[in-house]
Amino acid sequence: MKLKKIILNNIRSYENQEINFPEGSTLLSGDIGSGKTSILLGIEFALFGTQPGQKGSALLRNGKNSGRITLEFEINGKEIIIERNLKKGKTISQDTCYATIDGSKTQLSVMELKSLILEMLNYPKEFSKKQNLLYKFTVYTPQEEMKQIIMQDSETRTNTIRYIFGIEKYKQIIENAGIVSSKIREEKRVMESVVLGFESDREELAKKENEISENALNLISIEKEFLSVAEERKKRREEMDKILEKVEKKNMIAREIEKNRIIISGKKENISNNLDNMEQFKNQVEILKKLGFDASEIFRIEEDVSMKKKNKEELGETLLKVSSEINSLAIRNQENQIVKERIIHIENCPTCLQKVNLDYKKNIFSKIELEMSKNNENISILNAEREKLLGKIKEINGEILSREKKVQELNILSIRVRGIEEKKMQMQKIQELNHSLEKEIEELNLRINILADSLSEFEGFEELLKQKKLDFDDASRKERIAEIKLAELKREILVLSKYIEVIKEKLRKSEEIKRKINYLVEIENWISTDFINLVSLIEKNIMIKLKSEFSRIFSEWFSMLVSESFNVYVRDDFTPVIELQDYELDYPYLSGGERTAVALAYRLALNQLINSVLSNIETKDIVILDEPTDGFSDQQLDKMRDVLNQLNVKQLIIVSHEQKIEGFVENIIKLSKEDGISRIEF
Repeated sequence: MKLKKIILNNIRSYENQEINFPEGSTLLSGDIGSGKTSILLGIEFALFGTQPGQKGSALLRNGKNSGRITLEFEINGKEIIIERNLKKGKTISQDTCYATIDGSKTQLSVMELKSLILEMLNYPKEFSKKQNLLYKFTVYTPQEEMKQIIMQDSETRTNTIRYIFGIEKYKQIIENAGIVSSKIREEKRVMESVVLGFESDREELAKKENEISENALNLISIEKEFLSVAEERKKRREEMDKILEKVEKKNMIAREIEKNRIIISGKKENISNNLDNMEQFKNQVEILKKLGFDASEIFRIEEDVSMKKKNKEELGETLLKVSSEINSLAIRNQENQIVKERIIHIENCPTCLQKVNLDYKKNIFSKIELEMSKNNENISILNAEREKLLGKIKEINGEILSREKKVQELNILSIRVRGIEEKKMQMQKIQELNHSLEKEIEELNLRINILADSLSEFEGFEELLKQKKLDFDDASRKERIAEIKLAELKREILVLSKYIEVIKEKLRKSEEIKRKINYLVEIENWISTDFINLVSLIEKNIMIKLKSEFSRIFSEWFSMLVSESFNVYVRDDFTPVIELQDYELDYPYLSGGERTAVALAYRLALNQLINSVLSNIETKDIVILDEPTDGFSDQQLDKMRDVLNQLNVKQLIIVSHEQKIEGFVENIIKLSKEDGISRIEF
């Protein structure tokens, strides 16, 4: 990771300031309170947001409603710009956040941005919801905070070290193992309660298996009994069927006799009906003979009808002529009336245009009226003639209708006369049919007598059938009783078999549960003893190795800062120990420069050890030191050059008001504060 630029808008003592960070070592120089630490807090806030216990009011400039920090840096060739905003409401809180990666800008939530930063820095994911100690102990820790860590109680300090190096997971593993062991013991108790009745189930299984064996023996006996009564029932059925066959044959003969008698009765009835029809035919023939019939009379009447129709046609033609003349005369009178109406209104002659006088009109009227009078007389004469013609036509129509009716009656009579021969033939056929029916009746009576003789052979079988049916019913009843006993025993055996299977399945599951219980006991014993002891041993060895390496590095850094022959190391709880001539010196009683040296050596040792253990993190090439020489003597200040050279990082940022440090770095950014506003001096 390489820092390139930070822009502070309304952050602490800054209104709007851009600070560029070159590669190599850079000193943020200025008097106390000039705004040096604000830049470092701005970097941390841009990367991780507000830390637990940190308030937005510690960052937002007094009197401002909003503030913004923009940080530009580079990781593995990627250009990244982070922007975080503060907003003042009831409280001062984080507002919108943006991340720009290689020119692509995205708005993110506070937690999303922190997760993205941790991912880019290759920090373990568990730091996303915890205080960012890894950044503090590898990149930036205020010197006073490091002194506080040294002064903390041993348990808190040890837990902090465990957390930084991820060793607290072993403690969590041990705690989880204890929880798992407790759960296993609880599950074992539950399983043991399930298999409490195991022995009683085995006894019940033996009892039910004995019962099913006894029932199996009984089943053989009952099956034999059932087969015996079934065979008896079958025998009775065969006997009954034979008798039933005889009875059915007798009933068939009786039905055949009855059928023939019904046929005879029908034939006799047919004969009787035929005789009645013959009598009717005879009566009809006698009546027709008495009526008599003359075919010439029909011809004569038809000739008369033809003449009358011809006469009717002639009268119709005459009537048509008379009606036509009447219509013609009436039309002529209508035309004369129209002429009279026209002449009345004529003043001048339409031909010669001379005035028509009244006398001339009277002469014309006289002629027209004379003609109309004659026409009316002729119409009266013609109307009288028409009425006479209509009367004659009506009379002729009546005569024609009467004669045609007479012809129709004669034709019907002719048809009836022609039916006499047909009736005689029908009577002959009826006589022949009756003779045939009488012969068939004789044959049927003969068959009835034969059947009646054979019927006597089957007497007494009805009573025998009743007895055989009683025997069959008794055999069937015995068979049903045996069948029910057999079915009940089979059902009982089936129920017992299913119950035995249930018990066996229960025992099988109990056996399986017992095996699981034994397995759980083994697992629980292994977790409670071997596993937890192993994890504890691993944790202890790691802590010993870390403590040993940390103690060595701490001693090396401290020796570079302090010229006196101190013997320094760290205890198992990572408490720094300073001995002088075999006499242990308490940290609070050290001089200010010595305490600063202890804190700085502790800080640099942590940085070096973390970067070696967590070699993939992207912040191993940058270190930020805030007032690392507070309380140093001139001699100690001179040794800082060797310390800074020994760090061997690509980017080093130092905050200090010591002018001597300026000669140890490659770049200097001078800060000053005027009227409460911090600025860069150029």
